[in-house]
This record gives sequence, structure tokens and C-alpha cells, in this order.
Amino acid sequence: MLDKLLQVLADGAFHSGSAIGRELGMSRSAVWKHMRRLEELGVELYSVKGRGYRIPGGLDLLDATRLQASLQAIPGLAETEVVTEIDSTNVRALERLQQGVPGGLYVAEFQHGGRGRRGRQWLSPLASSLCFSLAWRFNSGAAALEGLSLAVGVALQRALRRLEVPDVCLKWPNDLLVNQAKLSGILIELSGDAAGECQVAIGVGLNVRLPDALLEELDQPATDLGRLGFTGSRTELLAALVAELVTVLESFERGGFAPLRADWEAVNAFAGREVRLTSGSHSYEGVCVGVTDQGGLRLQTAAGEEVFHGGEMSVRIHEPA
Repeated sequence: MLDKLLQVLADGAFHSGSAIGRELGMSRSAVWKHMRRLEELGVELYSVKGRGYRIPGGLDLLDATRLQASLQAIPGLAETEVVTEIDSTNVRALERLQQGVPGGLYVAEFQHGGRGRRGRQWLSPLASSLCFSLAWRFNSGAAALEGLSLAVGVALQRALRRLEVPDVCLKWPNDLLVNQAKLSGILIELSGDAAGECQVAIGVGLNVRLPDALLEELDQPATDLGRLGFTGSRTELLAALVAELVTVLESFERGGFAPLRADWEAVNAFAGREVRLTSGSHSYEGVCVGVTDQGGLRLQTAAGEEVFHGGEMSVRIHEPA
């Protein structure tokens, strides 16, 4: 029923409680309860006595039928699921892989348990971002997946460049930035054999049109595609991202990260800059030189050039005291 209510309100116009009740076959009291539920999901809702309810600016809801039609020719996608709300698309992707699905795409308008790296929560009101996971199988073992998050970043950056989104850069190992503000994050989770098949959930959160109030609440600078001039539909955007992502994954399966390294370094957000890298209680400082063929971060430190790999590391621009 929530899906149908969203479709009614998506046009941004006022709809009276009685009209909504008649259209959806529910009481005005039930309509009110559903409106409160939308507010819990982060939807900005106006209520005006005598006029009804409206979502200012409307909602650009994902069109599952159009999305599936756009992706039907892409190899490796045995199924595409689009839901209004879910705990985590990554959890769903891994669940379906364990149930035997060759691969698939899992998308939600809202995630209750959306996560970034290091257990951070991914905050995104309903229909304001793209939250999706690609389920994929690799047959070369976990060690061969080093650099995968960087390869995914290359795919997303390529697709956004084709859509004329300007100045998108990559931050090691898993973020997309524009002018040092976060646009997108990547979370990769896997299960399987160290030397055999690995089942991988490639999770992506991409800010499309976030409320001003949310941006002010975040603990780091962030931006979204609307502020960068993007006016296309989220459905078409998602189809373009997934198509490029599958192309890059096929390349990665053949040759790992090395063939993609030059593309990553061309848009390295911290190239030549002094950065601080933290891992638990340890901290390292140096100039960001680039990355290796395996996706390790190269820093020029006081001890010479050192290479760091993933795990619990994060990189920040070093600001001298």
C-alpha cells in the first residue's frame, strides 16, 4: 500500500486525505498513519488543512519495468529486484547468491540498515539517492579481488562523465568526490573460497537529490547530482551505472585492476597532496603518489615510498597544526 501512496504523491501536487482514501481504498485515519510512515522514511511532507498532502518537488521514483527493459540484454544479471524499503541491499544480494542465483541487481528506495565502510550508517531519505547492490560471482579466489573497490569507482566515474556530471574524482579506496565533497560510496562484501569461487555484493550509495537539512547534519562535506546540474531520471541513471559497472567487472575478471589503473590515477582526488592515512590507532603521513597494479595506495613518506592496502584504513587531506 505504501508503494501506491508514493505513486499518488509523486507528482508533487496536493491530494486530499479523502481523495487518497477513495483511490487506495482506506480510511482517512489509515491515510494519516501512512503519512506518518513516510515522514519516518525521511520524506518531506506538507499538510495543509482544506487542501491535503503534498511532497514539495514530487518524487522521482524508480520505474522497475523500464529498468528491467534497459538491463535485459546485459549479461550476468539473472534477476533485477526493486523494492520500496529493505534492511540492506548488500544483505539481499549475498542472500540470493547463497541461494544459487548466478548474479543480479537489488535496489531499494530506502534502506533501514544501509552501511558504509567501517560500520558507518549510510543516511539517505526515501528516493533521494540510488541505493543498490550488484551480486556477482568471481572464480579466481579472494586474493584476486584486490583492487575491486577501485575498479568499481572507475566504472561509476566513467558513467557519470558520459552523463556530463562534472569534476567527479576518486578517493582511495571507495569514494567518489566532487570538490572534496562526497558524492558516492562503495561497500564490497564477499563470501566464498580463498582460492575458488567468491560471491560478492557490490554496494553503491549515490546522492541524487538530498534535502538541505540532511547535508547540514552530516559529519563530512557532501554533495548530490542535483547540485551538480543533473536533471535526468534516476531510472535512466541507474541503468547507465549498471551497464558500465558490468563492463568493468568483465574487464576486471580478465586482467584485475592493472588495466584500469591509469583511468583511476587520472581522477585521483588526492594526487600529489599531503594526506594522513589512519588504521586503528596508527597514523601515517605522506604525499599521495598514486596506486599500484593491485590497488594499493602509494605514499611518499619520510621513510621513502610505502604501499598500503585496504582494511580499516581511511585517507584524509593532511592539515598541519
